[in-house]
Amino acid sequence: MASEESSLRALESLMTEFFHSCTTNERKREIEELLNNFAQQMGAWRHCLYFISNTRNEYVMMYSLTVFENLVNKMWLGVASQDKMEIRSCLPKLLLAQHKAMPFFIRNKLCKVIVDIGRQDWPMFYHDFFTNTLQLIQSPTMASLGLVLLKTTSEELACPREDLSVARKDELRKLLLEQVPTVLGLLTGILETIWDKHSVTAATPPPSPTSGESELLGSLLQGTQYSKLLSQPIPALDNDSEQLCSLALECLAHLFSWIPLSTSITPSLLASIFHFARFGCDLRVKPKAPPSIYSSSSTNGEHAPPTNGGGQPGRKTGGGGGGQVDMSRLGVLAMTCINELVSKNCVPLDFEEYLLRMFQQTFFLLQRLTRENNAHSVKSRLQELEESYVEKFTDFLRLFVSVHLRRIESNAQFPVVEFLALLFKYTFNQATHEGYFACLDIWSIFLDYLTTKIKSRLADRDSVLNRYKDALVLLLREVLNRIQFRYNQAQLEELDDETLDDDQQTEWQRYLRQSLEVVAKVMELLPSHAFTTLFPVFQEDLDVYLGLQQFIVTSGTSRRLNITAENDCRRLHCALRDLSSLLQAVGRLAGYFIGDVFATRFNDALAVVERLVEVTCYGSQISLYDLETAVPSVLKPDLIDVHAQSLAALQAYSHWLAQFYNEVQRQNQSRFISLVTSTMDATAPLITAKVPEKLLLSACHLMVSMATTVRPVFLVTLPAVQNIFNLITESQNRRLPQEAHMLVCRALSNMLLLPWSNLPESEQQWQTRSSSHASLLAALTRHYRLLRDTANQPPRRLGLEDTKAVLHQTLPVLRDIVDSISGESTKSRQICYQSLQESVQVSLGLFPVFIQQLDVTDEMLSFFLTLFQGLRVQMGVPFSGQIIHTFLSMFTREQLAASILQEGSSGCRVVEKFLKILQVVVQEPGQAFKPFLPSVLSLCMEQVYPIVAERSSPDVKAEMFELLYQVLHHNWRYFFKTSVLASVQRGSAEEAMENEAQFSAAMQAFGQSFLQPDIHIFKQNLSYLESLNSKHKLYHRKLFRTSMLFHFINVLLQVLLHKSHDLLQEEIALAVYNMASVDFDAFYSAFMPEFLNGCQAVDANQRAVLGHNFKLERDLPSFTPSVHRLVNDLRYYRLCNSSLPTGTVKL
Repeated sequence: MASEESSLRALESLMTEFFHSCTTNERKREIEELLNNFAQQMGAWRHCLYFISNTRNEYVMMYSLTVFENLVNKMWLGVASQDKMEIRSCLPKLLLAQHKAMPFFIRNKLCKVIVDIGRQDWPMFYHDFFTNTLQLIQSPTMASLGLVLLKTTSEELACPREDLSVARKDELRKLLLEQVPTVLGLLTGILETIWDKHSVTAATPPPSPTSGESELLGSLLQGTQYSKLLSQPIPALDNDSEQLCSLALECLAHLFSWIPLSTSITPSLLASIFHFARFGCDLRVKPKAPPSIYSSSSTNGEHAPPTNGGGQPGRKTGGGGGGQVDMSRLGVLAMTCINELVSKNCVPLDFEEYLLRMFQQTFFLLQRLTRENNAHSVKSRLQELEESYVEKFTDFLRLFVSVHLRRIESNAQFPVVEFLALLFKYTFNQATHEGYFACLDIWSIFLDYLTTKIKSRLADRDSVLNRYKDALVLLLREVLNRIQFRYNQAQLEELDDETLDDDQQTEWQRYLRQSLEVVAKVMELLPSHAFTTLFPVFQEDLDVYLGLQQFIVTSGTSRRLNITAENDCRRLHCALRDLSSLLQAVGRLAGYFIGDVFATRFNDALAVVERLVEVTCYGSQISLYDLETAVPSVLKPDLIDVHAQSLAALQAYSHWLAQFYNEVQRQNQSRFISLVTSTMDATAPLITAKVPEKLLLSACHLMVSMATTVRPVFLVTLPAVQNIFNLITESQNRRLPQEAHMLVCRALSNMLLLPWSNLPESEQQWQTRSSSHASLLAALTRHYRLLRDTANQPPRRLGLEDTKAVLHQTLPVLRDIVDSISGESTKSRQICYQSLQESVQVSLGLFPVFIQQLDVTDEMLSFFLTLFQGLRVQMGVPFSGQIIHTFLSMFTREQLAASILQEGSSGCRVVEKFLKILQVVVQEPGQAFKPFLPSVLSLCMEQVYPIVAERSSPDVKAEMFELLYQVLHHNWRYFFKTSVLASVQRGSAEEAMENEAQFSAAMQAFGQSFLQPDIHIFKQNLSYLESLNSKHKLYHRKLFRTSMLFHFINVLLQVLLHKSHDLLQEEIALAVYNMASVDFDAFYSAFMPEFLNGCQAVDANQRAVLGHNFKLERDLPSFTPSVHRLVNDLRYYRLCNSSLPTGTVKL
């Protein structure tokens, strides 16, 4: 006894020293090693039992429990049965005796250790494990402890970790499922008893509902249960009762996460959960002044006691201030339980009625949440509620609409339209932006459901639509109001329009985008109605904008907007912001005027396009972006934004203009010509470096769309377009910003290169357009082609920067021009290459000079990559071969190593671009590029692979393996001469194989990559092997089958065993199946015994069990579980067999 006492004191002092701020890391390591060695001893648990029972030091308690946890989870098989009995007896006694004195986290840890023992020994050796827990739950003084044990049991036994065999996992789940009805009965009893006990004390009658409200969901609330739910006020709970209910609801939430829906979940249990869900939706009145409608009061976490249904005092709340927030926590926990049930998509027939009952009860809660009375608006009600409760309720609504609406909609007992009315109130009274976004998502899901339903039932389309038309009309109007400052200024001004989120959009942009998606979905269902709602609002704000001309005052060279009164400026700011949003809305709807509905909706679309052309011309003519204003920091960006958005909205209608052009091509084109001419007149003046970049880019994009999508024959002859040609080809001094310059060059090039639609080849004027294009590119590359002279001499330091500048300005433009026509007709690509030919040759000549300048090499390779992707046929085989030959000779092993190993990513980028060019080359059909295959394979396997193989970084690897895959896939006959058919007919024995060494090296590289940690490379390469198998029967080839197949299966199984790539479990199991299915007999008779014999740390008996459990299945659904079972059980046996160190360590 004395020695244990002294050991305890020593341990306490060690623990205190370990956690003391002055202890050095070295000393901490010494103590840690000492404690670990002590814990590994077989008899250490006896000391730890004494320590826990006789100390108040929390560190010592935690350490002692960790020793027990380690013993149970890692050494239990080696513990003597007498010791196990003693531990099973002592720990529960300790828990019962001391649980009230222990800190919560110690108590919970002790519960977990006891449950861990149950996980190993129940029911065979620990038969009373579960009955003890059930007895505790039924004992009034011990119920909370029983619930902690029950929740821990559900967590640890229903979904156990990997330290159990599959058979044991299945056994535990089956045992638990047998206990579920009993457990749910006990939990129902606890909730009902507490509710009934405290309900008696509530004397105040409930508030009367406002008129008409009780009828709204009358059909939902039939029968005594619902009327009881309606009439009962919420009871005041004391702290103990609240704690007990919280634990019971937590248990239910976890149980519902894994038990299937069944009649064990009784109506009385559901009713009890809904009773407690009301704790979240009854208002908590603040003790101080009421909050402003726009303040997010739910975030401060302080809540007054719940009042009786909102606004009636007179009842105490148990537990004082501390219990108040916890009362709403009961509501949150109850909603968590409900959401667990609703998230299950698989609903048995006998549970559908319960589901309907659940929805009826939840919509009673929704009715309470959206109820208005004299004291509170709906918005202030929602604002005062616990934020997490509102989030849970929104989650419920989302699950209901996405998972169950299709089930419930046709049920006569569920009035869907009334539900939508409540959802509407709930959505548009949300207290936070996030809450509103979440509700808009629900409406989007509903609109998608409705659209799909209508498409599948075209016959009764109108009856379905008429049922929901009123709801959709209201939704559209309200969403449009919400994006307008005139209706919603206070909230919209709170939105951040500067900080970008992960999707590269600001909070304001996200708000607008999500709102416009809902508007667009309604437009798809009710096109004419949506248009007549939106267009008049748009016209109103447009009139304000078009009326600004009268307020422009010119004095000397300056022009000023003569609106100075603060109120007028604010109103103008709001009108301009709204016009900008509505322009985006009008643009978003462009897709609903084209295709089959072009003719029927022609007049509406024409009205929109004419207005957009008018507003863009107006903006450009009076240059509103150039005005001086009273509040320049606000109004100037507004004016620029409206002008830019009007151009963007007009660009959205380019597909409509293209269809219009096709319709009128052989008729009177005057209206079309007028629209296009005016559009270009509005665009051309903006294409100058003096215009703000936002506006300049919008004009450039519109011009690109006119040239690329609409393609009018007369476009290039318009004076406005001629001016832009002159600007780009003549004035190199006043260059546009790079992005704008690139877009304008693309537009001009496309005007000359792209075929005009609906015209025969003879009317395409190719000769004229070809010479114009050659002149355009000659002007764009004037300075670049002069660099030809530097190709013969090393660049001087002084002229190097100038040369680089010319390269970096010219090559991206040329690359963009090629890229934009790469999918077009042969004639377009021919003309393009003719114009580019000289520049391409200059580039090839410059390449060796700049091989050490990685930024230049990167730019050049990007250009050549685009050329190979778009114009390789036009370049011809000899010249393409010359380019590849130059590259292969420049990228020596030393050059590659220097680039790849260089710090920073530019060197790797250069090598990756080079490999991408080779990928394009090896995919080319025919014999032209076949002579390069040996060099490409040699570069891959002998030069690049040795450098990247051992590097953990994925740089270059992905491109190198893709190149290997493309070589194998597109050049299969380089390795296997015979076709698949011939090899089947003659039998695989005669399979002719060439270049075997290179094929084997490639396969070895793939195999090696599966031993590396990078999951992206692993996934990519596994998919490549599977693809080669499905297209070329890779796994069936004799060489692969006889010398590689088992190695690959072994590597993949080892990866599963080490859990290094767990995210890819399914893909790996599928690959193992595909490899094994080549010859199942050999897999089961040769591979499996060999694999099991090679498994370390398992004995012969365990190997036999593993082999026996791997059933001789030949279909994928049965084979995959066998693989996962093998891996799980092998890992489990190794854990069981891990040996224990000997020796004693004294503290």
